[in-house]
Amino acid sequence: MSGLDEAELHGIISDVLKGDTEKFEKIMHLYQKSIFLYCYHMLGHHSEAEDSGQEVFLKAYRYLEKYKPEIPFGAWLYKIAYNQCIDVIRKRKLAKYLPFFYRDEKENKHVDQQIEAHYFDESVHKAMSKLSVEERNLLILRCVEEKSYQEISLILNQSSATLRKKYERSAAKFRKYYAQGKEVGPNEIGQGSGFEKTFS
Repeated sequence: MSGLDEAELHGIISDVLKGDTEKFEKIMHLYQKSIFLYCYHMLGHHSEAEDSGQEVFLKAYRYLEKYKPEIPFGAWLYKIAYNQCIDVIRKRKLAKYLPFFYRDEKENKHVDQQIEAHYFDESVHKAMSKLSVEERNLLILRCVEEKSYQEISLILNQSSATLRKKYERSAAKFRKYYAQGKEVGPNEIGQGSGFEKTFS
């Protein structure tokens, strides 16, 4: 996150809590885009992501006095965003398909091309929809948001070692479901996405 370090951020938070509420806009400008993108990847819906992003900052402002400086502010904010998205998904009951690209953990680089927000690969979405919300969230945080296991452990209150194992299981499930989807109609869906080569 560019622009401010943690010390400067804590200074702004302190000023906001002392009554200089206009300074909260600096925090919003710093995180607005990344929080929106996270909500979009979780929810798969532009207007829901915008609404959820606004709600995240409202909640962050409302509960700012509960923030503990020993936790990175970004992790605290993402935890609010995670809970907000889970609430939306619960209300909706059925999560929509999500844009997602798989990352090879060992090589730590993309092994296929990113699926842009306007491009939807049906077989990717079908595979993602078969995963639990927790599995999907972990893949999104790790691959799309490129969070470290340490950051994710702060967001989800789970150890890095546990999350690493869960990630590997979730990625394996995703590959299995994706491959199954391709067997159904390999010539009909996912044209040009690069996934055929990735999983063969």
